[in-house]
Amino acid sequence: MHQYKKIKIIISGGGTGGHVFPAIAIANALHEKIADAEILFVGAKGKLEMEKVPAAGYKIIGLNIQGFRRKLSFKNFLLPFKIIMSYFKARKIINDFKPDIVVGVGGYASWPILSVASSKKIPTVIQEQNSFPGLVNRLLRKKVNIICVAYDGMDKYFPKSKLYLTGNPVRQEVTNIQGKKEAALAYLKLNPELKTVLIIGGSLGARTINESIAAHMDFFKENNIQLIWQTGRSFINEAAPLSKKYDNIKVFQFINEMDMAYAAADIIVSRAGAIAISELCAVKKPSILIPSPNVAENHQYKNAEALVNYNAAILVKDNEAITKLGKVVFDLLGDAFMQEKLIKNISKLERLDAADVIAELIIKSC
Repeated sequence: MHQYKKIKIIISGGGTGGHVFPAIAIANALHEKIADAEILFVGAKGKLEMEKVPAAGYKIIGLNIQGFRRKLSFKNFLLPFKIIMSYFKARKIINDFKPDIVVGVGGYASWPILSVASSKKIPTVIQEQNSFPGLVNRLLRKKVNIICVAYDGMDKYFPKSKLYLTGNPVRQEVTNIQGKKEAALAYLKLNPELKTVLIIGGSLGARTINESIAAHMDFFKENNIQLIWQTGRSFINEAAPLSKKYDNIKVFQFINEMDMAYAAADIIVSRAGAIAISELCAVKKPSILIPSPNVAENHQYKNAEALVNYNAAILVKDNEAITKLGKVVFDLLGDAFMQEKLIKNISKLERLDAADVIAELIIKSC
């Protein structure tokens, strides 16, 4: 461990696992470098970070803030008031905590806290996970000092002088799966004689993936394929009864022991969010990607396409998953040559030092 002065850091943002888990990875990397670093998280009340950050051992304060809803909603009329109140609460948090630096990882909670920090000339850093930046990070681009990105060509959206190509932080504790397969199968009470597929629809759930899996349950049973199925909160009530009907599936709303799920899997079916992609590269498993069409600039499709161009993953379009997913899974499980090719090529895209690099930038910016 290097010798650094003790520093106080605020990390803000969240809303989905794609924001929350990189934030935790950055915090862990900072603690590796400065054991007594004081880290405070600021998130949005009712969102994923309010559960996952305390579980990781960090204090978090919630702001009463939300995003704009595309559908007509009364909550949109409350948005200006929530933004104003969140801004004043953010000012109080900064005045009380007195951070040396403030870090944003995207999500609506990061806007007020970074805006206040910037106005007080406190050093600021944002980390953008995707190939097309989120709204909050785009709004903050002129205010912040450093912008960490995972993709080339991001000077289309951000000032080039502020950009650092760092990659995306991944959770070391969940991607370190070497030698864990036997223990993982036992832990999840799975049959070591059967092929295992891990389905990840994201922390909030992915309806197309979930409906496709539900539609193929008889097919999976007939072909002796067992499933580890993370449904997200939106589909758990529909999937739970299936776990009683079929004994070859394990259903979870959210998988806390993700290293066990990754280790047990022979192949993985996943959305193509930036953090999901980074973790898949780290665990080096044959993967089938079903990009969400409901994202800005169709960036999940671009993420998936980049892997497909390297022959590092298989892509199934969202609107074809219901009819095609079962056969694609079955064909890949039966094709050892294709599995080896995908493993070899996805391994070349692995980048494990992103959290460490970002932590160094944060420390040097104080």
